[in-house]
Amino acid sequence: MEESLDKIDKAILNLIQNDSTISVKDIGDKVGLSTTPTYERIKRLEKDGVIAKYVALVDRTKVGLKLMVYCNIVLKDRSRKALADFEKSVSKIPEITEVLSMSGSYDYLIKVVVPDVAAYNDFVANVMADVPNVVQYHSNIVLNEVKKVTALKIR
Repeated sequence: MEESLDKIDKAILNLIQNDSTISVKDIGDKVGLSTTPTYERIKRLEKDGVIAKYVALVDRTKVGLKLMVYCNIVLKDRSRKALADFEKSVSKIPEITEVLSMSGSYDYLIKVVVPDVAAYNDFVANVMADVPNVVQYHSNIVLNEVKKVTALKIR
């Protein structure tokens, strides 16, 4: 898909990533198109899956979720079925906001967001304990988010 993105498509994507509420007219003004062709390009980018969805980014600390933990996971069994079962299981847990399959010493990296250390301890003891096939986990508590961006620089 990347080859079919022209300079205008990329400019539209950069604008939308930084403000998804920007009007089609304003996007068109910034990229040098009228409203209709701008709208058609945006719809094509959505249809093609380049624009996956529009979301509101919430400041987790302002809603009481002050602790973020990255947890490295090692599984006992790495068969296809065991991996699929693990992924299905952790994907249902609301405190887990990201699940990444990794190369190297760990099988997965999960991102957990909870109110505090006590809540994380409860999460490990009562939620992760029920996830099948986990043999080891190593928790890394985030002390400070130095850089956090959601927009990809598209050139």
